[in-house]
Amino acid sequence: MGQTLCICSRGSITIENKKYYFVQKLDEGGFSFVDLVEGVKDGRFFALKRILCHDREGRHEAQTEVEMHQMFNHPNILNLVAHAFVDRGGRTEAWLLLPYIRKGSLWNVLEKLRDKGSLMPERQILKIFRGICSGLKTIHEKGYAHRDLKPTNVLLDEEDRPILMDLGSMNRAKIEVRGSREAMTIQDWAAQRCTISYRAPELFNVESHCIIDERTDIWSLGCVLYCMMMLEGPYDLVFQKGDSVALAVQNPVTIPASCSYSEGLKMLLSSIMASNPQERPNISWVLDQVQDLQSRSPNTQTNMV
Repeated sequence: MGQTLCICSRGSITIENKKYYFVQKLDEGGFSFVDLVEGVKDGRFFALKRILCHDREGRHEAQTEVEMHQMFNHPNILNLVAHAFVDRGGRTEAWLLLPYIRKGSLWNVLEKLRDKGSLMPERQILKIFRGICSGLKTIHEKGYAHRDLKPTNVLLDEEDRPILMDLGSMNRAKIEVRGSREAMTIQDWAAQRCTISYRAPELFNVESHCIIDERTDIWSLGCVLYCMMMLEGPYDLVFQKGDSVALAVQNPVTIPASCSYSEGLKMLLSSIMASNPQERPNISWVLDQVQDLQSRSPNTQTNMV
């Protein structure tokens, strides 16, 4: 656990005996805030994620997120620089100091392409997707699953290296469901922690006796690939219209006839997005296919709609 954190009077903080200046707010969610801070000694920028822990369970979840970060040392998984738990006004906050990636998320990049009327070149898709798969493979090999993979949870650095972030929904990959009560508990948890338009079909209606495993991530991975190709997730519009995503995910994903990418990439997408988890490949197979596509990818790719 990190050492005590103090908030000083001149807009600075100290974590693990290192001082940082507050620069500006970057983002906020339901129970967390992200601020940009600058190291006093070296001038390096960092993202400070503050998680509000309303009760003992909230603190436990924040501690789990810290432990998930500490478990990995991989170029495609966001590392934890430092952390601390601090009591403020009678409540606990978890403060996670993380690298600041100036370019932002994969979703930011895709939005800019959509605004310009452009598409992402296939070679770039494959490069980014390979990095995502590499990070996910490391998570799966440790016996865990991300559970909330989506474009906003993938950062991109200046060299288009993808970095998986937001490890707060991670848990053990294999979950054995024994009975309707356990099934409902997992279903309710998924409704809170797994983004609906990227959530695997088996998490919408969890069977009373089944095994949930890391193939939930493979489905989400397919949704991310689709988004990189079409600049929107396969079920984003369904959700925005208020229709049932739970019903929509039971049908095979439809690739628009206008899609200009290679048949190999489209076949990979279809293979990943199988509604039945038993028919989905594992991450090693996906990574092998991506590497094969990279070796056969043309040097040029149309990038206009």
